Formats: sequence, C-alpha cells, structure tokens
Amino acid sequence: MAKVYEFLATGFEELEALAPVDILRRGGQEVITVSVTGSLFVESSHGVTVKADQLFEDTDLGDADLLLLPGGMPGSKNLNVHEGVRAALTSHAAKKGLIGAICAAPMVLGSLGLLQGRRATCSPGFEIYLTGAEYTAELVTEDGNIITGEGPAASMPYAYALLARFIDEQAVTTLKGKMQFLHLMEG
Repeated sequence: MAKVYEFLATGFEELEALAPVDILRRGGQEVITVSVTGSLFVESSHGVTVKADQLFEDTDLGDADLLLLPGGMPGSKNLNVHEGVRAALTSHAAKKGLIGAICAAPMVLGSLGLLQGRRATCSPGFEIYLTGAEYTAELVTEDGNIITGEGPAASMPYAYALLARFIDEQAVTTLKGKMQFLHLMEG
C-alpha cells in the first residue's frame, strides 16, 4: 500500500482534490490530506469547507510515495508560497518520488524547476508558469515521476493514472468499471 499525502490550501478546487483521494482510497492506497493553513478546516475555491486529516506542521513526509497538489485559485498560489510544501516537493523529487499536480498547481512544480525538460499539462492559460516544460495540452500527461492533469474534467483520468503506479492495470480497469467510468468514456 502506497502512502499518499495531498496538500490542501485555502482556495483548492474541490473535484481536483477529492476525486484523487476517493479513487486512490478505493484502490487500496493510504491517502492523508494535509492542511497547510494552520487549521484542519480548509475552505475551497467555491466555499466548501473540508476537514483535513492532519496539519502540515504535524506531518512527517519521510514515508511518502506520492505527493499531490490539487489546483484551484487561489489554492495553487497558496501552495506555491508555502515554504514547507516547496521544500517537501524539492526533497521528494530529488529521491525520484512520485508527484502529481493538476490544473493550476503544476505552476508550483514549474517555479521549483521540477518540470525542466519534461512534458506537462495544466489548465489552459497556466502553461506560461511551466518553466522549462513542453506543454502538451493533454488531459493527463505522465513524464517519469511527475503526473500532471489539465483541470476539473481530468480529475478522474488523472486519479486513475496515479493509481496505476501502485496497482496493476487490470485492477485499475476493474475499479473504472465499478465506478461507471468506462461507461462514461463510451459516449
């Protein structure tokens, strides 16, 4: 079972944060939501308050297999200015740890130089922040240890791509079927 930490900042996008948590947990992975606000309660970009599992300052990320950044504004900006998140991402990337970012959040990776020479996607308009990356405009882009997603509509395909790093493809396909995702993709 993989250990996944997802950072929540004020202004995160709900679907981009919670779809990966749901799908990864359904797929048997341990997912811990981590508030970077100093409070367990974090307000989303659309005024929905979510209770995180832990506070950043109480979290040891040393056992992380995957670090996740949901998009949304100003959530992505708030993640980008959080020095602890920036340090955690830099350290995790140096160990070739898996990192996921969706929508506006790949801007954080771009600002850290983690996308240099890589392919990445993001919400249209934020590609200017993907410093050193080849912008793909794909729904989901995987390049080595970094997986990026385009935006809210990419939340499920992005989450399944993340899960596929930890369980076999047949198990992912079975979960897609149980969640009617395969039916969605037919039409």
